[in-house]
Amino acid sequence: MMRKKILMSWSSGKDSAWALYCLLQNPAFEVVGLFTTVNEEFHRVSMHGVRQELLKLQAQSVDLPLAIISLPNPCSNEQYNQIMASFLEQAKKRGVTAMAFGDMLLKDVRDFREQQLKKLGMEAIFPLWGLNTHLIPYDMVNAGVRALITCLDSQKIAPHVAGLELTPALLSALPNEVDPSGENGEYHTFVFDGPMFKYPLLVKVGEVITREHLVFADLLIDKACPQ
Repeated sequence: MMRKKILMSWSSGKDSAWALYCLLQNPAFEVVGLFTTVNEEFHRVSMHGVRQELLKLQAQSVDLPLAIISLPNPCSNEQYNQIMASFLEQAKKRGVTAMAFGDMLLKDVRDFREQQLKKLGMEAIFPLWGLNTHLIPYDMVNAGVRALITCLDSQKIAPHVAGLELTPALLSALPNEVDPSGENGEYHTFVFDGPMFKYPLLVKVGEVITREHLVFADLLIDKACPQ
């Protein structure tokens, strides 16, 4: 059977890492690389606020090439669509037929991704779609995924949680109105170890910054420790 060549949308967080893990176990797919969009002014992942150099370390540990797509700041929808269309056309020339995403819940996000890829004759794949967002983060952590909270909405989660490791205790302590997976933007994470990694990454929490109601924990490279 011909395996479908796909690229994984990589945000640096738990959902994309878990989606990658699921894909790597599926014989129907061949994951040939990761791709990430970063703010070209700050060289960081939007919303997650993760530094570009940390993305590169993650890619090395999961042993996949990483394409970093720089977006202008600000970036209009037209600019975004043009930049992504150019990237996807190049991917098609390398035999890539689909892109995978870690979305689980928001149908408007899924519809947008499917529509954009359909225009180019490509498929959008959602390995985590429809999973119980109240249970899946516990499954991730119990399977060995280790992640730090890089950004949170202080209107929904206490500011001191920024920079903490995602644990069953932390998940259980989240307010009832917060989706435990953070699917409504309540929080974002950076994965530094897990079953999809060849070796863990050592990172440390630097400055914690508040911008309006968003709290960012700046993660810094401590060192990578291949085993």
